[in-house]
Amino acid sequence: MSRKLTGRIVIATHNPGKLKEMQELLAPYGIEAVSAGELNLPEPDETGTTFRANARIKAEAAAKAAGLPAFADDSGIAVDALDGAPGIYSARWGGPQKDFRMAMGKVHEEMLARGAAEPAQRTARFVSALCIAWPDGHLEEFEGIVEGEVVWPPRGNSGFGYDPFFLPEGHTRTFGEMTSEEKHSMPPLGLGLSHRARAFRQLALACLEG
Repeated sequence: MSRKLTGRIVIATHNPGKLKEMQELLAPYGIEAVSAGELNLPEPDETGTTFRANARIKAEAAAKAAGLPAFADDSGIAVDALDGAPGIYSARWGGPQKDFRMAMGKVHEEMLARGAAEPAQRTARFVSALCIAWPDGHLEEFEGIVEGEVVWPPRGNSGFGYDPFFLPEGHTRTFGEMTSEEKHSMPPLGLGLSHRARAFRQLALACLEG
């Protein structure tokens, strides 16, 4: 049976873009959220081979260090023409400076090198794995996926990471051209469209509502 989440939690991220999205998702539920960065918690080595495993590593490390429930996300873009890369290494493709413009350029170059120039060859998906870990070892895990394709050149300046590079299926604007409300707020405010929003909706039903 799922465990309800109440009170104060740690958001186990040092990524300001991710932190902002997570805080906005949690805000309607009256959850007080403090970031791992604010608590000066170290970033654990993400040694998992899946998004789910890396989310678990981050959540468990923060819960243990802070003595509070911890909420972590591991997410990225998986491009079919690159056999699912960058995948769990999405942030690393941006180098030490997390330069996602550079990362998008690298993905584009790799796709061209493999002959993936047509829209039908540019299918991709965003994946988000969410994990809540409690200090006593209890875990709740959820995953959201949104299908689409990558575009070149990137379009839009909203969001973060690969958002300007990704066109969700059935839409004419990239995530980088959408407002944060459109991307991850739930109806009626937004579309609840993003991978993180889809995973969070599952989390909310299990741990925040009812």
